[in-house]
Amino acid sequence: MSGIFNKSGGYRKLHSFNLATIVHLGTMSFCKRFIEWKDDPLGKTVGQMVGTSRSGKQNIVEGSERARTSSETEMKLTDVAKGSLAELLGDLEDYLAVRGEVPWSIHSEQHKAVSSIRLEPFEYTDDVLHDYWVYLLREKKKFKPWLENDDAVVVANTLIVLIQRTLSLLGKQLQSLEATFIEKGGIRERMTQARLEKRDADVPQCPDCGKPMRKRRSGKGDFWGCSAYPECRNTRPLKKKKKKDEEDEEGEGKE
Repeated sequence: MSGIFNKSGGYRKLHSFNLATIVHLGTMSFCKRFIEWKDDPLGKTVGQMVGTSRSGKQNIVEGSERARTSSETEMKLTDVAKGSLAELLGDLEDYLAVRGEVPWSIHSEQHKAVSSIRLEPFEYTDDVLHDYWVYLLREKKKFKPWLENDDAVVVANTLIVLIQRTLSLLGKQLQSLEATFIEKGGIRERMTQARLEKRDADVPQCPDCGKPMRKRRSGKGDFWGCSAYPECRNTRPLKKKKKKDEEDEEGEGKE
């Protein structure tokens, strides 16, 4: 492996993705159960809420997959996921507000109960799709008393708590991605570095300072000069190619 490409995929191991998926499934169920068509005749409220919940989930997927060739794209899509879920949070707050309700206090028993539930980590297997959804639906059941509650206010508040948790995780992911980018750079920088290392591996090293030498040209002909010039002025003659090698190169140029 060259080490140029970033690691990609693996998003199913992210708790942010798994929580976002539970939020998406919970949002679709919430809209179906509690937002009647007569209150949303054009479907805009439902469409927006389901759309933003889906965006939060799917942008984590795309960001993780695109990470292979672009750290910048991964960070942008992770931030889009964060923004989409924040938008959904606002819709749920509005849903409560028009009914004269307020979000649960972080000190309330309900908030503490939902916040205390932790997801088990997912381990990749040779049957990923099947085993992942067995895992995800099992984890989702932990929130069943709240997500499947008959009281819309309870369900809305539960989704709010889950979104807040997901936003916190996405914020930490962005900080981690930023730190990694600062330390290791992006793929363009690594590609340049790989080319330089390959080039330097094929040239002689300066006997004085150990830096790679570069081909130089003068009126007297070509020669090797130290890449650290002018700090190091060491030179060495450039070996002339054998006649057969020159003929082979000329033949290749004519093809």
